[in-house]
This record gives sequence, structure tokens and C-alpha cells, in this order.
Amino acid sequence: MIVDELRHWRSYNMGPDWNKAFDFLISLTPDIEEGEYPLQGKEIFARIMSYETRGPESAVLEAHRKYVDIQTVLLGRERIEWFPVHGLEVHTPYDESKDAEFFSRPHPGPGRLDLCRGMFAAFFPQDAHMPCLIIGDMPERVKKVVVKIKAEILNPG
Repeated sequence: MIVDELRHWRSYNMGPDWNKAFDFLISLTPDIEEGEYPLQGKEIFARIMSYETRGPESAVLEAHRKYVDIQTVLLGRERIEWFPVHGLEVHTPYDESKDAEFFSRPHPGPGRLDLCRGMFAAFFPQDAHMPCLIIGDMPERVKKVVVKIKAEILNPG
């Protein structure tokens, strides 16, 4: 997992496909329409969505095998819990068509971050993550971007 401010994205040398994802992310404004945006076919695409934050009892702990998720928020803020995939109990087996596997949350995540505008988090195949979590006592409306990059095309320098 990587967590940083968007302005520092160049600190992570992951190759031209990483750069393409961040060129898209830094160009966005909060008024962009929700939906899916192809950036490079099925290798790199973005999803823009809105939702209310919630408690862990109604959020999902997920991981992906083929794609790296780069997540940032355009409006609002959310907590994300992080877990290493190794050792988690599978709740819903891996579905290759959705590139998703879901796990039971054993306890609060050993890593927690509050994602707000101007930050990003990148989750790799070894990173289970539970997004959409409430910060504090009141749910909050979040508008979020998730860029998905096929892990195999990234080339860390």
C-alpha cells in the first residue's frame, strides 16, 4: 500500500502507465460525472462514484489479484482500513470476472487512513482494504475516483 498526497505521485516510479493514471487523476474536478472512464482499454480505467460513508458492519473487506487500485476522493472524506491478505478468512471466494475476493473482518485493520481531497492510496494485490468507512459519528457523502491498473503492466523502477 502507498498513501501520500497527490502532489507527490511522481515519487513512485512505476512506469508510464502509472503516469497515465495520475495525469487523469490530477486533471479531475469535483463536478466530473459519475461513471467508467477508459484510459487504456481494459488495462487502465477509472470509476467515479458517490456514496454515504458507513460503519464496518455494512462495508466490505476486499482485495484484487489482477488490478492495483489507486483511490482518491473529490468530495468528502472516508476512512479505509488496510489488512495484509495473508491470513484473512475468505468470506466470498475470488471471482475472476470481477477481480474481487471478499474477506471477513477479524478486527479493526492494522492500518487505517483517513482519505480526503488531495491524497491518494494505492492498493496492490497483497493489500486487502475496506473503504467507505465513516469518520467520527456522522455519515458523509463522498465522491470518489478509483483508477484500476493491471498489476502486470506496472514496472517499479
